[in-house]
Amino acid sequence: MANASGLFTPTVPTVKSRYCPFLGIYRSGFWFSDGVSRRTVCSSVTQGAEKLSPSESRIPRFVSKGCKLVGCGSAVPSVQISNDDLSKIVDTSDEWISVRTGIRNRRILSGKDSLTDLAVEAAKKALQMAEVDPDDVDLVLLCTSTPEDLFGSAPQIQKALGCKNNPLAYDITAACSGFILGLVSAACHIRGGGFKNVLVIGGDALSRYVDWTDRGSCILFGDAAGAVLVQACDIEEDGLFAFDMHSDGEGQRHLKATMKENEMDDQFGTNGSLLKLLPKGSSYSCIEMNGKEVFRFAVRVVPQTIESALEKAGLHRSSIDWLLLHQANQRIIDAVATRLEFPSERVISNLANYGNTSAASIPLALDEAVRSGKVQAGHTIATAGFGAGLTWGSAIIRWG
Repeated sequence: MANASGLFTPTVPTVKSRYCPFLGIYRSGFWFSDGVSRRTVCSSVTQGAEKLSPSESRIPRFVSKGCKLVGCGSAVPSVQISNDDLSKIVDTSDEWISVRTGIRNRRILSGKDSLTDLAVEAAKKALQMAEVDPDDVDLVLLCTSTPEDLFGSAPQIQKALGCKNNPLAYDITAACSGFILGLVSAACHIRGGGFKNVLVIGGDALSRYVDWTDRGSCILFGDAAGAVLVQACDIEEDGLFAFDMHSDGEGQRHLKATMKENEMDDQFGTNGSLLKLLPKGSSYSCIEMNGKEVFRFAVRVVPQTIESALEKAGLHRSSIDWLLLHQANQRIIDAVATRLEFPSERVISNLANYGNTSAASIPLALDEAVRSGKVQAGHTIATAGFGAGLTWGSAIIRWG
């Protein structure tokens, strides 16, 4: 399994062998507790299995597998809200918003549009680019904090894609850090579970939880979905070099959308003795955010987590072709790039067109960069997500 330090440590059965130190997976190869890195697993046999042929043994062989990103896609709603549009709702202006955030437009769901539809469209584009049939998908991970079903929306995506083999599908909730967690989760399933094709979808519709009278938050958020296909490969082709992930519940007070009880409806009558036993109906509040504290948090932890992931990967900043951060605020992106001494021409940003799309922002920006020819096969990307929870994390990945 994987832990927040970026190491993959599989569970192995009790074995007999001449020498078999503690085994783990680090970056694209194996590591051993004696500090000597090797690409081959020590020879071992399970007690009592010596008489069984390979096909008869119930103990699966531990095979070194890598994973790579081979397809991407994205989708956004058709309705666009500009800064000028917002100036008609709250006391703001295009200049006020763009100077403070870098955002000029955002897309929002309306009418019969649904987040599930966006996620399906993004997933189909990723599968098409990867030349993978829906029936060959082993797992669908939907990274979202705004599912359209309390019990999760991922199975509906699996259904809409027409995956006949009924692959596992489930939601991951980690707000703006969700896509990074989804990538790491996909790698764990591939390296430790034998999965071959994993769809990782980041999608959110935060416009549904925005207080449109609060100019401090309504100017920031938009809706979108982005997807990548993570595929098993030989360890030499591994495209997830290292990761680093954290959370701090103490910071929840700075960015949250909590559950609140509604007033009791009259339809329940006046039977006080019964009503005291029944829970009141509840719903989520609008997004509450302390912008200054979130800014301080992001510019402090994001450079740290990227540097940590680079150290685990054994890479220098100069080895990175692109810096791709969660698209929350252009000032945050610029501040992180400056602290990392990363040139602006190698920073990916599409924030001006879409605003903060939460878990969708990284795959959405990646998809546009790949399809425009900016990001090419073999390029190495340092990517990081951060936001509500508070959560944050980074990954060093190679495209293609």
